[in-house]
Amino acid sequence: MQTVETRHAVHPDHVRSMDTTALRDHFLAPGLFAAGEIRLCYTHYDRMVIGGVVPDGKALTLETVEETRTATFLERREMGVVNIGGAGSVTADGTTHEMKRGDVLYLGMGTGPVSFAGQGRFYVASAPAHRSCPTALVTVEGAREVTMGAAETSNKRTIRQFIHPEVIDSCQLTLGYTALEAGSVWNTIPSHVHDRRMEAYLYWGMDDEARVLHLMGEPQETRHLFVANEQAVISPPWSIHSGAGIGEYTFIWCMAGDNKDFTDMDFVQPKEMR
Repeated sequence: MQTVETRHAVHPDHVRSMDTTALRDHFLAPGLFAAGEIRLCYTHYDRMVIGGVVPDGKALTLETVEETRTATFLERREMGVVNIGGAGSVTADGTTHEMKRGDVLYLGMGTGPVSFAGQGRFYVASAPAHRSCPTALVTVEGAREVTMGAAETSNKRTIRQFIHPEVIDSCQLTLGYTALEAGSVWNTIPSHVHDRRMEAYLYWGMDDEARVLHLMGEPQETRHLFVANEQAVISPPWSIHSGAGIGEYTFIWCMAGDNKDFTDMDFVQPKEMR
C-alpha cells in the first residue's frame, strides 16, 4: 500500500495567524511509518518528498508517484534512505544493499524502481535532480563526524554527515543526523535560517512518552510544535529550526535548494529571538 499527502508552501505572514492545529496541519508530518506501507509527504518547499517505508518482512517497491507525473519516481529525482529500524535491505538497479540501523543509502537520478525488504524502518528523502550521481551506501562508520556544543550549554552533540560534499557526490540533496549526548537537550543552538535551502527534521530514537519542543517560525515571530518519536517537521527556508527534548533523541536533517554548503547559515542569537 502506498499513500501520498501534499503540503503546499505557506507565506510567513499567514503563519503568524495560525493556531496550534493549523501549525501542525501544515508543518508536522506524523504517522509516516506503518507496517506494510509506503507513506510519503510531497512538499512544495523545493519539491522535497519525505516518507517512511516499513516492509514488515514483505518486500515493498517504490516505483511511481502520481504527483511527479514521471514514469518512475526517481526519473528526475535523487533520494536518500536511512534505516532507523532492524536489519533490512534496499534493491535498486539490480543491486541489493544490506543496511543496518543508522546506515544511509544514496540513489541518484534515473535509478528506477526501488524495493525495500527485511525488518528495517526506512526513512526516505527525495529532491529533484538535474544530473545523475553514483549510488553509494554510507555506513555509520563511514560518515563524517563533527562534534559541537558543550555540556555546560546543554547542547553537546555529534553530527554525522552522510550525503555531503565531503563524503559522497549528490546533485542538491544533503542529509545526515545529529545525536545529543547524555544530559544535553538543545539541538541547533544558536538557531539559524538559510533562505537558500529548505530543511526537514525527523525525530527518532525517543521513548513513546517523550517529546521534543520544536521551535519554528520567523526569528521575531516564533512558534512551536510538540513532536513525538518518528514524526517529521517541514521547515521552510524563512523559518528557524531548533528544539529541546525530554530524554535521549536523534534527528535526521535533510536539505535541498540553491547550494550544498552545510555552513551557509544566518545565525540568530537567543537574545534576538522573540
